[in-house]
Amino acid sequence: MDNRHYNVITVGESTIDAYMTLAHANADAHLDRESGGLCFRFGEKIDVKRYEFTIGGNATNVAVGLSRLGIKATLCAEIGDDEFSLKIRNCLANEHIERVLVQQVKGQSNFSVIVNFKGDRTLFVEDVSRKHDFHFDNVTTDFVYLTSLADDWRKPYQQALAFALRQKAKIAFNPNSRQLREGKEVVHNVLRHTTMLFLNKEEAELLLHDAETQKHEEAYVKELMMHIRQLGPEVIVVTDGKKGSYALDDTGKFYHQGIHEGEIVERTGAGDAYATGFLAASFFDLSIPQAMDWGSWNAVSVVSKVGAQAGLLTKEQMEERIG
Repeated sequence: MDNRHYNVITVGESTIDAYMTLAHANADAHLDRESGGLCFRFGEKIDVKRYEFTIGGNATNVAVGLSRLGIKATLCAEIGDDEFSLKIRNCLANEHIERVLVQQVKGQSNFSVIVNFKGDRTLFVEDVSRKHDFHFDNVTTDFVYLTSLADDWRKPYQQALAFALRQKAKIAFNPNSRQLREGKEVVHNVLRHTTMLFLNKEEAELLLHDAETQKHEEAYVKELMMHIRQLGPEVIVVTDGKKGSYALDDTGKFYHQGIHEGEIVERTGAGDAYATGFLAASFFDLSIPQAMDWGSWNAVSVVSKVGAQAGLLTKEQMEERIG
């Protein structure tokens, strides 16, 4: 069998996401500003303004986003064999993502419920225990995009790293707080071979200090990134909400990109969209400032719609945004 070649193989999770959007003026729900709680009256029937049912997961979001931007991408993930798995497979097919590395195993699909209220979200996440026994037979790639996994994540991380090294493929790495808290030794091993590292500011702090702070000054973020650079990654990208994003290139040059303004409907998937735009731009030989611009436009488009994928831009839409 001839090997199938992809620009990017994303490695991680595929989930079913159920979004419930509550009306801003919903009398049955309110925010407790002091505690940060989203409050409902116990036992009440809560009115829902809109309900949407999509697929998600960091690796899935990035694979879909890359495909829309004209990058040949595929997903390496495990899914269940329940009725939800059919929706996952159909959605991937509709996005022109081949499923040669999507393994269907006995059991239910990963499932999340996201409550959207006043532009922010509360997530209820069920992570189904998986072995994540990934195989990369009969495929080649330019990039492996390695992102978050739930339980038993160490072995698949090592498998993905070994595959990338055999292929002489570049690695784009986006660990989440679970990996940063549970497995620094594995994370550091991947970092030594990482071409592009994507973190938010809080994840950058966990990587270095095991704690988050309220510091957001540009000089502070630059210092974080300079220390992370010593762990091995060539290009480091850190996002920090309304403060925008920062990048440090392989020569140590530092960049800052402000956010693009737009309507905020729901914030799920903004980080994935940013990483997608940045990584896609690199395939078109664009500069780091241009890649940051692609990331920012993709992120602002995603938060203008419900869910992590509805707002992901096509290449034509991206070029229109940039002008």
